[in-house]
Amino acid sequence: MKAQTFAQYSLNLRLQLDNVPGVLGNLASAVGEAGGNIFAIEGFVAKGPTLERDIVVNCRDEEHMSEMAKVVAEVDGVQLLDHYDRTFRMHEGGKIEVLSLCPVGDSDDLSMAYSPGVARVCKAIHKDPSVADTHTIRKNTVAIVSDGTAVLGLGDIGPKAAMPVMEGKALLFKEFAGVDAFPICLDVQSPEEVIETVVRLAPTFGGINLEDIKAPGAFEIEAELKRRLDIPIFHDDQHGTAVVTLAGLRNALKVIDKDIADVSIVMSGLGAAGVAVGKMLAQAGAGQIIGADRKGAVHSGQENLTAGKQWFADHTNPDKRSGTLKEILRGADVFIGLSGPDLLETEDVKSMAPDPIIFAMANPDPEIKPEKVAGIASVVATGRSDYPNQINNVLAFPGIFRGALDTMASDITEGMKLSAANAIADSVTEDQLSADFIMPSVFDMSVPQRVAEAVAQTAIDEGVSRQRL
Repeated sequence: MKAQTFAQYSLNLRLQLDNVPGVLGNLASAVGEAGGNIFAIEGFVAKGPTLERDIVVNCRDEEHMSEMAKVVAEVDGVQLLDHYDRTFRMHEGGKIEVLSLCPVGDSDDLSMAYSPGVARVCKAIHKDPSVADTHTIRKNTVAIVSDGTAVLGLGDIGPKAAMPVMEGKALLFKEFAGVDAFPICLDVQSPEEVIETVVRLAPTFGGINLEDIKAPGAFEIEAELKRRLDIPIFHDDQHGTAVVTLAGLRNALKVIDKDIADVSIVMSGLGAAGVAVGKMLAQAGAGQIIGADRKGAVHSGQENLTAGKQWFADHTNPDKRSGTLKEILRGADVFIGLSGPDLLETEDVKSMAPDPIIFAMANPDPEIKPEKVAGIASVVATGRSDYPNQINNVLAFPGIFRGALDTMASDITEGMKLSAANAIADSVTEDQLSADFIMPSVFDMSVPQRVAEAVAQTAIDEGVSRQRL
């Protein structure tokens, strides 16, 4: 069985083919034998002695891409004219741009958009600062702030290397919710520097999305910014993950006809995301939660715990169970993994309660591959798009900020997050719900709208809105 190929390793090949029988077939055979998957071929009609066309081949990894170019170049009747990595080509020049919203075609336009007319708006804001929330980009603009210390699974790679991720996040904000977002990657050495910088930038933005900042600094940064600023502050690695996890779990429990108050949940990984997920599950009424780190179960009485793990010690595992992850998993109803690859085996899942639910969300490699628990676990979810039930933050953050900005909310409250989770879960109808479909598609454009509406209404109900819909 050949290894799987991926779009992120897709190669565009510009080829000249001799117009003789068998050349195209030989090319396709060579690509297939080398383990590539032809994803696209530009349509053509062969009339001359040769033809030039582009084909796209999905590969396994970067090494495989290099091998594929060599394989294609050696096919008789085929000349390789050019080739490029489509992922890198997509990022050339960045992935976002600034566009104007009004024309400047004559002196009248200029006099209103800039001097002298703009001075009237400046004076109005000086007299009433809230006018900036409706008459500047603050109305629809979010800063995506990172120090590059915890980027995806790459770790501390620095602010410049973090920029492509933050640009991608800005792209998703715009595509899924119409929110203008801008990447702000900071060259700083401490949480205090992040805090002070964001406070000084805050007049430009209507909200702050913190991204890829390592714990425990991420907790300190979020807490202090929420204290000092009157705009929404949202650490997506924490709260976005928590929202989509709760949404998925709510629907998974429907599949097996169990209530969240009656199940036991074991969590692996107590970093920023794990702590936020634990807190949200507890708020949603989870009956029993036990968190585990590399040393095993976390419980009260332990010393030298981080702030996040101390919360788990104080608020979960009332029976003070100890032991390894595999030991505490026995008899549990739900496993939620936010840790690392291949931590569990099939036998571990067999030791759980009947109809176990597995959320193995480590990326890119889950705590256990779904195929290992096929026919054993009742519901399996991962963070990957190539398996059913992807738990993806893009279902949450665009709609959450859309709702917060639409109401000029001063905060994103726990109630707003719960409303977002419920809106995501409710986007899967009773007719659609199944073991392989507990989450809506990330490309269902109705989801961010539903999330935005739910978040906006909760902001009004909880009194954090500064505008009535």
